[in-house]
Amino acid sequence: MTLDTRLDFTDRSVVIAGGTSGVGLATAAAFVGAGCRRLVLIGRNQERGKAAVDAVRTPDAQVEFLSADLNEPEAAQEAADEAARLLDGIDVLVNSTVAPYQPTLLHDIPLAQLRAVLVEQAVGSLLMTRAVLPVMRAAGQGSIISIASDAAKVPTPGETGIGAAMAAIVTFCRTLALEAKNDGIRVNVLTPSLIADTASYDRAMSQEFSKKIFDRIVKRAGLGLTEPDDLAGTILFLASPLAQRITGQVISVNGGISVA
Repeated sequence: MTLDTRLDFTDRSVVIAGGTSGVGLATAAAFVGAGCRRLVLIGRNQERGKAAVDAVRTPDAQVEFLSADLNEPEAAQEAADEAARLLDGIDVLVNSTVAPYQPTLLHDIPLAQLRAVLVEQAVGSLLMTRAVLPVMRAAGQGSIISIASDAAKVPTPGETGIGAAMAAIVTFCRTLALEAKNDGIRVNVLTPSLIADTASYDRAMSQEFSKKIFDRIVKRAGLGLTEPDDLAGTILFLASPLAQRITGQVISVNGGISVA
């Protein structure tokens, strides 16, 4: 079968924030498999970053790792600038940054920690998008895909903090889609629920309270629980010319857990 040339990323430069594990790493592998030869992965951990590069690099693909804490404005800007230099531009940005979070009822979250929940879950995606935006505006084109969560749309006990953070990502991206469309930039969001084979899944299932909730949620996934590759495939579609008229959309990839 011949690959649809609209899914050929040979001439596209891609940056994946949070690209060293889980959905980000699966997405990196998918882009390389679709011909991408210029790819930058951004994460905090140098050792994990090297392992990710080794896992997806091919003889034809330039894959680089940048270490950065994207919750810090200066670090996000430096990472964006260096990625643009290494790749000679940025055509696609994928925000797949996550922070460790255990579903917890609001009254059990110490007041002093609530701000950290919001910042660590949402701010990296927002800052990286802002840092990359001038590069794409100068080029007159670009695609930004951010990973949020169905917690932005479906209230679930224990997800007050993360739900607020995910809603921030969703509204930020939808609003930016309106601002950036005249610059040829498309902005979309994916909102999975629970994702198998990720650290987030392991954390959710490691505590009695959250395991009870998510055990019930998983039973509603009539199409099967979402896996990282499911999201990677959707990201490739949204980044490609096949989706050239799609922007400002919030797409649930959740196996049928909800249809919100």
